[in-house]
Amino acid sequence: MTRPRAALIAAGLLAAMFAALSRVATRTLGRPTRVGEALIGPLHDDTTVDADGACRSVQSADMQMPAAAVDAIWSPMHLERLARTYWRFLTRATLGLVRVEYTDGERFVVLVRRPFVLLAFKRPEYWMDQQRGIVRWQIERGVLVAPPGVAADGYLEIDVSRGPGDRPGTASLHVEVEVANYYPRIASALTQWAYAATQSRVHVLVTYAFLRSLARLDLAVSKVGLLALADIDEVPDPAGPLPHVRADATAARRVPSATP
Repeated sequence: MTRPRAALIAAGLLAAMFAALSRVATRTLGRPTRVGEALIGPLHDDTTVDADGACRSVQSADMQMPAAAVDAIWSPMHLERLARTYWRFLTRATLGLVRVEYTDGERFVVLVRRPFVLLAFKRPEYWMDQQRGIVRWQIERGVLVAPPGVAADGYLEIDVSRGPGDRPGTASLHVEVEVANYYPRIASALTQWAYAATQSRVHVLVTYAFLRSLARLDLAVSKVGLLALADIDEVPDPAGPLPHVRADATAARRVPSATP
């Protein structure tokens, strides 16, 4: 059995194992959840698969937190730590079997270690101002990526925006974790249902834990520390379009034209 095939089978088994757990997490976040002084609103899960096999999965929730706590983490350093927190739980949830490895130019989600690369991403792009912070990883390749999605326009993105809270002294955070333009090999090799029931469910489970870590302000220390000393106006712009501009353009391309 080839290494890519073995990694794909093992990843499928892991996804199936966590499918049931993620259903429980989805039900839990279907109602408001209090974590310390923070209140996490219902989790909205929207997963679709296009006719050409491209998947888009978005988990979003609104959170009410003390305004002082939000102010304390509204910095490039904490945006980078927020990104690391997402990967941290992926490793915890899989009992250390799935890990993230780093190089200067790429991030690898691996089964135990390389060369068993499940997903390879370009290094993250960041964008931040006083109301919104975005981190995006473009999907490069991996045994979980079907050929149409290799070095295409797929990505994983965390998007956090803040505003005034419902009560004095509080702030509102809107958090979205999105996988878009992703062609999963599991959907190609099995069925679209298989992706929705396994790999997409794992994404929901990781997002569930990610939101709770954010509510507790339990943010992992970045492995890279690129933005550790940066001010908001010093966050480097991406080489291409800004992440949210690219997302808007992608959404516009997928709207059917009214012209016959």
